[in-house]
Amino acid sequence: MPYSTCTEPRSPSGQQWDYLAITQFIFFHLGCLFVFSAGISWVAVSTCLIFYCLRIFAIGGGYHRYFAHRSFKTSRVFQFVLAFLGTLAYQKGPLWWTAIHRYHHLHADTEDDIHSPVRDGFWWSHCGWIFSLRNRETNEKMVANFKQYSELRLLDNFYPLPPLILAASLYLLGVMLERFIPDLHTSGVQMLIWGFFISTALVHHAVYSVNSIAHSFGSRRFDTPDKSRNNILVALLTFGEGWHNNHHHYQRSARQGFYWWEIDITHYVLKCLSYLGVIWDLQAPSERVYQVAPFHKTVDQALPLSASEELMP
Repeated sequence: MPYSTCTEPRSPSGQQWDYLAITQFIFFHLGCLFVFSAGISWVAVSTCLIFYCLRIFAIGGGYHRYFAHRSFKTSRVFQFVLAFLGTLAYQKGPLWWTAIHRYHHLHADTEDDIHSPVRDGFWWSHCGWIFSLRNRETNEKMVANFKQYSELRLLDNFYPLPPLILAASLYLLGVMLERFIPDLHTSGVQMLIWGFFISTALVHHAVYSVNSIAHSFGSRRFDTPDKSRNNILVALLTFGEGWHNNHHHYQRSARQGFYWWEIDITHYVLKCLSYLGVIWDLQAPSERVYQVAPFHKTVDQALPLSASEELMP
């Protein structure tokens, strides 16, 4: 089924449901419940945190800031690395994710937005939109600058494969640790539950919160046409994606925390990678952004609309 156009209704009513997406969503959430039988160990929890951090960065720094907004440049090899790591998060392939996000920016919080809490409610924007059949396919018109890469199309078409490889690898690692280092008190099932199922669920809901919480709760430094907010909790959970009003005002920037006190871990990592020569040409907020930005902007204190600088990739 082709990806929907802006003339098609996007509200939750009258949806055709994507039962494959629903099944996958239920699957990795139900998997978390086995934690009660699998137990807990420091190595399993550490693995959960490691893969949470790795995949949160891959979504924020890779899928979002690189693929969706081209906020820096890199080689084709590292481009694939970012795409592969992002696919491990089980949020489909890089082309699909990028197309969805670019469409969102074109229609943020309007009638045609795919996941607006303002229009369709909190839970639809959080995760309900994923279950709509209209959103299953990739809109290749939105990713014309990336669809030429066969490796990206491959990841898009076979997006469940990398997460399944990760899950199998974690299980085998747990089996080996149980056999050769029993003092760690872990097992294949325990590593699978913590390292894959729980970690994946946490990554999903952290990323979802940008669409839902960061368009509903928080402060507005800039009077963007949408309802985006800066939310420190979301920023901490997503390594900087929660400075969402900043981002909607100046989308091309690789730095979404515009001031030193706005913690943006993804930007710190990207900066380190730029020092190593892995990436380059990191985009930053223009001087004009700082000229029009007050230090303490509340929801009721908005700049004129003309101050907004919306930059699309």
